[in-house]
Amino acid sequence: MKSKIWLALLALYIVWGSTYLGIKVAIETIPPFFHASIRFLISGIILVIWQRSAGQAMPTRKQWVSTAIIGTLLLLGGNGLVAWAEQTIPSGIAALIIASVPMFLVVFEAIRPNGVKPNWQGILGLLIGFVGIFILVGPSELSGSTTKLNPFGVAALLLACLFWASGSIYSKTADLPKSSLMNTGAQMLMGSISLLIISLISGELHGWDVTAVSTRSLYGLAYLIFVGSLVGFVSYGWLLQNAPISLVATYAYVNPIVAVLLGVWFANEALEPRIWIATAIIIGSVIFINSTRPKIKYEAEEVSETIS
Repeated sequence: MKSKIWLALLALYIVWGSTYLGIKVAIETIPPFFHASIRFLISGIILVIWQRSAGQAMPTRKQWVSTAIIGTLLLLGGNGLVAWAEQTIPSGIAALIIASVPMFLVVFEAIRPNGVKPNWQGILGLLIGFVGIFILVGPSELSGSTTKLNPFGVAALLLACLFWASGSIYSKTADLPKSSLMNTGAQMLMGSISLLIISLISGELHGWDVTAVSTRSLYGLAYLIFVGSLVGFVSYGWLLQNAPISLVATYAYVNPIVAVLLGVWFANEALEPRIWIATAIIIGSVIFINSTRPKIKYEAEEVSETIS
């Protein structure tokens, strides 16, 4: 059993850590919001049909409304903005910024009514973590970096963190399906609608030549659908039932490192000292915050890697 757990955990590290590169490849010739809409529409249909055939109840009308709100916040505000940002931001750096989501969750939890306030260790962890983000995305003149990051791309990623945190907090009190996979599928379906609407409103499809979509981008999209969204969630669900939650949670610390390495190896992304310094600071602060804060169950964290 232990060997199976470690194999499943290794698969989870690789699968969810690789989705940032998958997004980078898919959006080479497919508009970012539209690619995400297709991805989550197909993934959501598969999950909902699978869970329904397994005897799970379909969401109620109220639950569809809840999943629409959460799907919009997480998948449009989260994943959609990540895809849009990766047009100009390296996939590894995008993964590192998104790794700071637990920091934003602590802030949102602290300011919401009746929320849990962080202790002094948590506040210290937040300050250190945001220093790591500044090192990563701050002015290149200060860090000595030769790579200048697009400020709009960075802003989109930080906004994605805010959307993700707000959706996670909202999900704590929302009426949702009991089946986590049915819940995930419903969120994907509703989120795909929001993504399509924004894709149409933003005009990203104007002038887009479908025939110019590369085979490489299609492979990237297929990987995101069938491996990133489906295999990843099945592995995650199995691990939740068979492994300690503290062990399963380590994916959040390993995935950014995997994303950085894959970006370097397969996308020729620059690997500078500041990236490793920021990686150590951001991930270290998240580990520190999670180890010192009160144990809070964020239900939406059970589908947290849909942002990637």
